[in-house]
Amino acid sequence: MSDDKEEGLGAKFWLWLAAVVIAVCVGAGLLFLIIGAAWYAWGAMGALLFFVALLLVFAWIWDRRKVKEYEES
Repeated sequence: MSDDKEEGLGAKFWLWLAAVVIAVCVGAGLLFLIIGAAWYAWGAMGALLFFVALLLVFAWIWDRRKVKEYEES
């Protein structure tokens, strides 16, 4: 009466999830290294300004993409 169909998420999902978790961990480690190096070089205020500058660059890139998407639609 039971089918041979496997119920569950499957190996593809778990491999994808493992890859995403590893990528996030590596990215977070790199971010901590960069911010830590800025903290060591420029102190707390310099690290804060550096982090804010990174966020502003990210926001500017994000905004440019959204403007292009809006203009194309």
